[in-house]
Amino acid sequence: MGLAGPRERLSGLARAALAQLAALHSPDTLEIVLIAADPSRPPDERTAEWSWLGWLPHLRPGHGQDCRLLLAHDREQAAARADELLRRLAARVGPVLAVYGVLKLTGFTVFMLLLDSAGDFREKHPRFGGGAHPWDVLGSWDGWWYQQIALHGYDPALEPVPGATGMITLEGNSAAFFPLYPALMRLVTEVTGLGPYGAGMAVSVVCSFVAALGIHAVTSRLGGRRAGLVAVGLWAVWPGSGTEWAVYSESLYTALAAWACWAVVTRRWAAAGVLVFAAGLTRPTAVALVAALAVAGVVAVVRRREDWRQPLAAVMIAPLGVAGYLSWVGYRMGDWGGYTKLQEGAWGHTFDWGRHSLDVLTSVPVGHFDYLFAMPMEDTIGVGVVLTVPVLTVLLIRLRPPSVLVVYTVLSYLTVMGTQQYFGNVSRYLLPLFPLFVPLALAMRRLSGPVLAAVLGTAAVASGSYAGYVLFELGVP
Repeated sequence: MGLAGPRERLSGLARAALAQLAALHSPDTLEIVLIAADPSRPPDERTAEWSWLGWLPHLRPGHGQDCRLLLAHDREQAAARADELLRRLAARVGPVLAVYGVLKLTGFTVFMLLLDSAGDFREKHPRFGGGAHPWDVLGSWDGWWYQQIALHGYDPALEPVPGATGMITLEGNSAAFFPLYPALMRLVTEVTGLGPYGAGMAVSVVCSFVAALGIHAVTSRLGGRRAGLVAVGLWAVWPGSGTEWAVYSESLYTALAAWACWAVVTRRWAAAGVLVFAAGLTRPTAVALVAALAVAGVVAVVRRREDWRQPLAAVMIAPLGVAGYLSWVGYRMGDWGGYTKLQEGAWGHTFDWGRHSLDVLTSVPVGHFDYLFAMPMEDTIGVGVVLTVPVLTVLLIRLRPPSVLVVYTVLSYLTVMGTQQYFGNVSRYLLPLFPLFVPLALAMRRLSGPVLAAVLGTAAVASGSYAGYVLFELGVP
């Protein structure tokens, strides 16, 4: 919370807010640090204004700080308090960033080495898994479309392919890709001067770390900090994780989903509504997140944990992102079902109630690859992921987690499985289902440090193949 305005009007409000926080939270859950070092005001005046805080136990140092109370009335004290806060922040988030960064960098390096050693990408078109350098592959496929949007914006249209009579009857159009990720790419380009590829990579890498922090925050509430670190490691090596450091929107969407779920769990309804709104501007599968927020709001109200107005406001805000974009596309195309028609006519993606998924699941185990969009290696990995999800979902439900995590996971899974698409993509589409990491993390936290390092380290090396090379070069990501 921030307060800005004339001091004479805000002093009383700030004192009231601090008093209320101190009255409603014990010193075990709330620590107050006062930094009042404004050089334009006399020290005696600053000290007198906040002297009453000295009576609160919330200002007593509990983490080894070299002071009697967590107060700062001059520049030297302010520097000391700020340094203490930064050290504590580093101690809290440093291990999370380190675990994810090391594991992800390991898998990424192996992915690049595999690309360079195989060399097949050099013979492919830059739009379809090719390029002059191994890292160019990360900006191909969907990444090419995002770069075009960042450069040129949208021009929604349903353009027929001349003479086409089969499944693909429409030209591809950028309107199939949601706007928040390319908008952030454009923003980074304007601020830093990076090209669309560099901007897309920067957004994805930063968001992947933000997602790791969100996954850790949610998992830690359910199983402690060690389980949170394991969940972060799983995020780095999960099938489909090759898109986390690529010009793809998976990292952004997962970051928004994880922090939205954390906001719901901690009953920060306004933040949850805004985060789900943003997720709806990132991927169409955010409808599952909208539904999860609605269910969590109803549960909170029925159990009388919340006044109904805050959850209702969040539920009203949440769907505006996805609904607004789909409506805009439909309006520009002159067809309110334009987005769906574009996906079906240009990419062959349509909701078929799971018929295509069932065809793949009954074909791959017996070595048949005569179904639509067959990619043997990628599909085999996809089948493994798809069959693992129900098992992990049952284990998650047994933990009795907050309803938002269960609803989000189940609806996202059903949405993906009910859609006809390149089946190998499911490992990417299911990557944001971070609640599935929770039961594994709670079980793996019992392992010793060296064993955990060996398991996750081995998975990180292997992920360069199953989550990177297979996805981008042996299939369609």
